[in-house]
Amino acid sequence: MKRIELEDLRFRNFKGARDFALKAGAEDTDVFGDNATGKTTLNDGWHWLLFDKDSQNKSKFSIKTIGKDGNELHQLEHEVEGVLIVNGRRRTLRKVHKETWTKKRGSATSDFTGHTTDYHVDGVPVKKGEYESEVAAIIDEDTFKLLTNPNYFNEHLDKKKRRDVLLTVCGDISDGDVIAGNQALAALPDILGDRTIENHQKWLASRKSELNKEISTIPVRIDEVYRSMPDTDGMNEQQLTARLEKAKAAVSSKEAELSRVQNGGEVTVKENRLREIEGELQQIKNDVQADSLRAVADMRRVAADKRRKVEDADYDIRSAERRIQGIDQEITDHSNNYQRMLGMWKTVDAERFLLEHHDESCAACGQALPAEKVKAAHDKAEANFNRSRSERLEEYKAKGVASKNEAERLKAERDRLDKELEGLREVRTGLRKAADAADAEVQALQAAVQDVNDDPAYIAKQEEVRAVREEIQRLRSEVQQAVEQTRTELAGLREAAAAVERDISKLDMVKSANERIEQLKQQEKTLAAEYERLEHEDYLAAEFIKTKVSMLESKINSKFKLARFRLFESQINGGIKEDCETLYEGVPYSSGLNNAGRINVGLDIINTLSEHYGVTAPIFIDNAEAVTKLIATHGQKIRLIVPPAFDNLPAEARSHLISQNGGTYEKAAAAWKQQNSKLRVERAKNARKEAV
Repeated sequence: MKRIELEDLRFRNFKGARDFALKAGAEDTDVFGDNATGKTTLNDGWHWLLFDKDSQNKSKFSIKTIGKDGNELHQLEHEVEGVLIVNGRRRTLRKVHKETWTKKRGSATSDFTGHTTDYHVDGVPVKKGEYESEVAAIIDEDTFKLLTNPNYFNEHLDKKKRRDVLLTVCGDISDGDVIAGNQALAALPDILGDRTIENHQKWLASRKSELNKEISTIPVRIDEVYRSMPDTDGMNEQQLTARLEKAKAAVSSKEAELSRVQNGGEVTVKENRLREIEGELQQIKNDVQADSLRAVADMRRVAADKRRKVEDADYDIRSAERRIQGIDQEITDHSNNYQRMLGMWKTVDAERFLLEHHDESCAACGQALPAEKVKAAHDKAEANFNRSRSERLEEYKAKGVASKNEAERLKAERDRLDKELEGLREVRTGLRKAADAADAEVQALQAAVQDVNDDPAYIAKQEEVRAVREEIQRLRSEVQQAVEQTRTELAGLREAAAAVERDISKLDMVKSANERIEQLKQQEKTLAAEYERLEHEDYLAAEFIKTKVSMLESKINSKFKLARFRLFESQINGGIKEDCETLYEGVPYSSGLNNAGRINVGLDIINTLSEHYGVTAPIFIDNAEAVTKLIATHGQKIRLIVPPAFDNLPAEARSHLISQNGGTYEKAAAAWKQQNSKLRVERAKNARKEAV
């Protein structure tokens, strides 16, 4: 087992501890002091030295010393140094946190600009990463927390993490072991298939809920079928079938009679003749108007072609206008640029070299420079100025001339385009006149088309159409009366047949309804059987969990002397919920367990975890005055104790103190109070014993 022991822990300006040494000597040690004397500071410094956190696992906390005015004291180094014995080898860790003060140029004072931390291992300065690697080699941070704080497991880990730690230490129980331990679960593997117990229970709950809903709806559905059944009292299927065949035969006979009446032969002849005459009318119209309509169509094509030419001319004019607008904008831009370059040229031309003051002392040694060097510097500056001025004048002149020339070229181009646009507009005017003349010609030809209604042959043929139509109307009027009578008789026969069909349909509906009711009753039996089977599977799953709970809790609890663990909690509905509550003599840690019980059960957990991880580390026990007798531990114990008040001391102790302080109660009480106003360290009277 790897043994880590604390030999010495020194503090300087750490959270108010100006200069304090916890000399533990790798033994169990008691630290006495009233509240607010710095006991927690020792624990915080121990954690900060190793992991940059306080004893509450917070990485952000103040480590600076506070003055009497309530403000932080500046320009102090805040230091913690620990001497550890790791498997008999002495290791020294030291960490120094200090402020950074920087003096800016031109300022007489320094400003606070941040903090730095220095790291030392065995007296050698190291980088932060190297320091952390050295600490990690001694002990892992998570393991350290579990092995050095009796409250950490129960108060800083949630239930899931506590379960994970216990299962890591004690090992889980496989499903196969659970099933093998209970013969009643033999059928469970085949039932589960690829599912876990938890997933199967979820599936069972979902499926049983679905079955319940389906089963509860079946009586309602059967009742709905009963309600939908028509009344068939006194109906005979054989008699209704015979009546239906007789009614259908009567309908067929009457339909044949109606067809004969409707298909009168003379009306058909007249209708055929009417279609022939209408064809002859159309032919006369075509013969009369054919030549005139062809002339109109030809002229329309000519007019359309001329309108297209006008549209092409309009497009060319718009394109030329857009080009002229673009050139106008370019001319404006180049003219503006020319004026701008001219102004800049004039400004530079007016510049004159001004002799600036130069430092006539050497920048390195501070001595005065020779006169010739001062003059050379002045001449060089003037030459640089003149060269820069000349280059800028040339640049502005070149750019201005280029813009002016381009503007002149564009003006010439615009004049050419103006003439071209004028020509396009003249061409378009001529094309528009030609298109208007063609449209007028089309209108004249349309007006000259002959009206066919004035043609004698067309008029005579229209009169023949009228006469044939009147004859057809007369013949149809005579037939209509016979058709209406036959239709009325046919409608009556059809209604009689439909009534018989409706009665037969009612019998079919009753037959289908009875079949549906039988199907629903059979479905209800099938669903009930499936629900009963799922209930049995649910029972087996619950029995599996109860068996595993019993086996797992027995296995885990066997690893501890005092601590017992409730890993599952029974629910009102009979189910089981995952839990991880620590119990001590049946009392839950989180509710009802006193401080002494919490500390001892925490130490018991640390003993078991130390054996599992193969590591012992110093255990800081806060509020240790609450425990009359601590259990033995593998690791070194650092007890942080608030001494009792003077009146709560045993009578013998009070008498001894009184005798040591002039024989008066008041002096003894004052001396006891003064003694406890500062921290004091004492080696434990009983040597540390190995936990059995």
